[in-house]
Amino acid sequence: MITGDLKSQIDRIWNDFWTGGISNPLTVIEQFTYLIFLKQLDDKQILIEKEIAMLGGTTKKMIYAESQKELRWSYFKDKDPEVMFDLFRKPQRHLNDLTAFDFMKTLGADGGKFTEYIKGATFMIDTPKLLDKVVQQIDKLPLSNRDTKGDLYEYMLGKIAEAGTNGQFRTPRHIIRMMVELTQPKADDTICDPSLGTAGFLVAAGQYFHDKHDKLFLDKSFREHYNTNMFNGLEIDPSMMRIASMNLQLHGIESPQLVGGSALAENNTINGKYSLVLANPPFKGALDYDEVESSLLQITKTKKTELLFLSLILRMLKLGGRAAVIVPDGVLFGSSGAHKNIRKELVENQQLQGVISLPSGVFKPYAGVSTAILLFTKTNSGGTDKVWFYDMQTDGFSLDDKRNAQISEEVFEQCFTNPESVLKEFKGKCDIPNILLDWKSINEKRPADNFADRTQKSFLIPKADIAANDYDLSINRYKEIIYDEVIYEKPQTLIADIKAIDQKRMEAMLDLEKMLG
Repeated sequence: MITGDLKSQIDRIWNDFWTGGISNPLTVIEQFTYLIFLKQLDDKQILIEKEIAMLGGTTKKMIYAESQKELRWSYFKDKDPEVMFDLFRKPQRHLNDLTAFDFMKTLGADGGKFTEYIKGATFMIDTPKLLDKVVQQIDKLPLSNRDTKGDLYEYMLGKIAEAGTNGQFRTPRHIIRMMVELTQPKADDTICDPSLGTAGFLVAAGQYFHDKHDKLFLDKSFREHYNTNMFNGLEIDPSMMRIASMNLQLHGIESPQLVGGSALAENNTINGKYSLVLANPPFKGALDYDEVESSLLQITKTKKTELLFLSLILRMLKLGGRAAVIVPDGVLFGSSGAHKNIRKELVENQQLQGVISLPSGVFKPYAGVSTAILLFTKTNSGGTDKVWFYDMQTDGFSLDDKRNAQISEEVFEQCFTNPESVLKEFKGKCDIPNILLDWKSINEKRPADNFADRTQKSFLIPKADIAANDYDLSINRYKEIIYDEVIYEKPQTLIADIKAIDQKRMEAMLDLEKMLG
């Protein structure tokens, strides 16, 4: 968990960018990311040099040649701001016209996954003073600890949402974590997010193993799988791809399989590859039929991206693969043929297990759309018996544009580590502990918890009822509301009461007149 002191350091860096004329939050994070990467390159070189000094040699490849020492963080950070700025801005003739910034683009695979996505990267810090300020502050950040550097980057990414710009790229962290807890990633899973954004889902899935199954990292084969094949993502925006790859790298995921380009395009032919999909696909947008990979239209012929992504996810999953996907409410009750077809596909041909209705304020301040989480397994042979519905009304934050925390960060952590212990304390403030416990109970099929009462937040609906309702998955279709009986007085009684009050008023006025003479 990030400390107040670290938050203050990040806030200062952020403010320096803004006062220095860089106000777009995505640009701030990109420039911040490039500088962190340069520091990491130099830190790796220092470790290699220490290994050579201690052991007399190494099998690792040097990052910087001896002649390139001027391009290293440890060299330029102590130089005058103007000298440092020249190393970033002016090609150095004696170094094959390289700059400290452009050096990153020469590394290729040797620089890790991040360098695959920086071909179009641009250095946008315009003054020596700003560059020096930011470099000196980044130099003080604790970037050697995986948890700390991951948390500080997550905090920086959180500022995208705070700024109210490009917030669509960021799903609230606690909602992501809840979805990961619901799907419980396994050691042999191959996990994918087809609308990657900043890689929040993949980061949370990776953290799940550190929190719940730390001993797995003692197994060499698991470590190799974790670092190379477990985490996969697709993203159309090159800026997001750079940010996502750095986010994963800072969280200790060294070589994720990331693919640039539209997940829905013809050239994406991924089929039956992943065992777990976690996603919050784009809600708005439409594509022409000729832009969409043809197999996606077989399940549901539509131009709507939210429906096409569900079709894509089903295609990308292996048999037995699970998914947790955020969708707009329109997917649940839309009356078009395409909407009905995708719902029927999930209920009849796959195994739909759960529908969690999220509060409409979850994505505020940048979106007020009502959403839900679909939980399903790919079977291609049906298997839906009863579908669990949960009416989530609170998520631990106010549901207005301010999104103020209703619970302290330390206590909120217990949602995921020990949900039973906070049920009373969180009542009316956060439904996450109840959701996790109810889902566990349903999957363990405890006879005491039959979830038959539709007046509660959590209940089970038989498949036959859903089919009879045209596969409508909106919770309001099935939830029963008990209304308190209100008894009103008869009009004659009310009129008599008004006359009595009026008579008392007149008598009081007469008494007052007598008192005044």
